[in-house]
Amino acid sequence: MKITATIGLGANLNDPAAQVEYALAELGRLPGTRLLRHSSLYASAPVGHVDQPDFINAVAQMETELAPRVLLAALLDIEHRHGRERSFRNAPRTLDLDLLLYGNAHFHEDGLTLPHPRMQERGFVLLPLLEIAPDAVIPGHGRAADWLAACADQNVVALLPPPAAAVNA
Repeated sequence: MKITATIGLGANLNDPAAQVEYALAELGRLPGTRLLRHSSLYASAPVGHVDQPDFINAVAQMETELAPRVLLAALLDIEHRHGRERSFRNAPRTLDLDLLLYGNAHFHEDGLTLPHPRMQERGFVLLPLLEIAPDAVIPGHGRAADWLAACADQNVVALLPPPAAAVNA
C-alpha cells in the first residue's frame, strides 16, 4: 500500500543548502518510494539552542511503500551518511530529517510520534509545507494553515524556488 509521507529537512553546517539538496535526491532513491514534490529552500533562525548558524529548511512529500519505522530508519541512515552527530538537543547539525506526516497517522510509540510533535508550532515547517500542500491537515491538530499566524514572530525566509520538475512531479 502506498502512503504519502511528508519529510522535514534542515541543516546548518557544512554547506547547509547543498546538504538539503543532496538529501532530497537521496529521498527519491529510497526503495519503494517516489519523491512527489519539495518546497523552496527557507532560511530560519535556530530554535532552542540559539548560539549557532541559521538553518536551511525544506519540506518534501513522497509516496512510499515503506512502513513508518522502516522509513524513519532510512531517514536516520541518510542523516548518518551526512555526518549527523547528536551531541545535545537542538545542536548544530549537518542534516536533520524528520518524518512529519505519514498519511493520516496519529499515534505515539517509543521513538516515533506522528504527526511530528510541535510541527504545528514551527514556521520553518509550516511555510514550506503550505507551499507544496496548501490544504495540508495535521492529524489531531487541524489545518496547517490555521497554525501559521501563531508563528508570525519566527524569522523564516524563502530563498530559492524548487526546480519545476520537483513541484510538478
